[in-house]
Amino acid sequence: MDNWDEVRTAYQVARMGTVSGAAEVLGVHHATVIRHIDSIEARLGVKLFQRHARGYTPTEAGEDLLRVAQATEDQFNQLVGRMKGRGDDVAGELVVTSLSSLAPLVVPVLSEFQKLHPSVIVRYLTGDRLFRLEYGEAHVAIRAGAAPDQPDNVVQPFWTQQMGLYASKDYIKRHGVPSSIEDFANHHFVGNDDENSRAPFSRWLRENVPESAITFRCSNNFTMRQAVLAGAGIGFMERWEAARSPDLQEVIDSLPEWSGKLWLVTHVDLHRTTKVQAFLTFLKTRVKEWVV
Repeated sequence: MDNWDEVRTAYQVARMGTVSGAAEVLGVHHATVIRHIDSIEARLGVKLFQRHARGYTPTEAGEDLLRVAQATEDQFNQLVGRMKGRGDDVAGELVVTSLSSLAPLVVPVLSEFQKLHPSVIVRYLTGDRLFRLEYGEAHVAIRAGAAPDQPDNVVQPFWTQQMGLYASKDYIKRHGVPSSIEDFANHHFVGNDDENSRAPFSRWLRENVPESAITFRCSNNFTMRQAVLAGAGIGFMERWEAARSPDLQEVIDSLPEWSGKLWLVTHVDLHRTTKVQAFLTFLKTRVKEWVV
């Protein structure tokens, strides 16, 4: 292919579905987009798109082009991400990702690290999506669950997140404290709405509490905490988080099987860079203050 500008234009049309959308992304006039599409189709001798009132839909040939262009863009993003982390100075972007529930712990660490290194620009990405380190989407990932096994990643044990079973003082005033696990059937519980959740405490709750007693279900740990604080029922919370809420009371002693492991994950190409090593060292020092 002689003209990669046309390939890039076709890729954006396939991705956005409209000429105007592709033109906006590329920063060109929509007439330029149409000219590029007509030109590449004429050169290849195939139709890459079906035109209709709602926009452009890729043909089978267009889908093939889309896959190749996507792979090329991913490789360029990977290259850029690696190049950004290769400097000898602790400067530039530092991209860290974790579950959003860890934000109250991670944000102060990132802020203090930035104060020590004012040339660092922090990007803290949270959510359930697995950010791809191999494509340069993040420098450091804090991940929960089983040890990550993606190739070319450096994985280190980080911290064991201890969980406890709590109720608000309002709930206890109305319903009392369970006398034993056998008494759970007589109480109300807050649980995860995902019946396939692999979190150790969620599995334990499903195995030890009758389904009829889990009367308030939520889609994530943040909303479960809010439900417990509001008195909706007994539920699991991170012990460090519960310690910040004087209105909560632990209803039974914490069990080891509720705990979950956290892992530090970096890509092998960025692991030894000055910036990443400086942050990992700082984070490992600060994590000692997280233990309740």
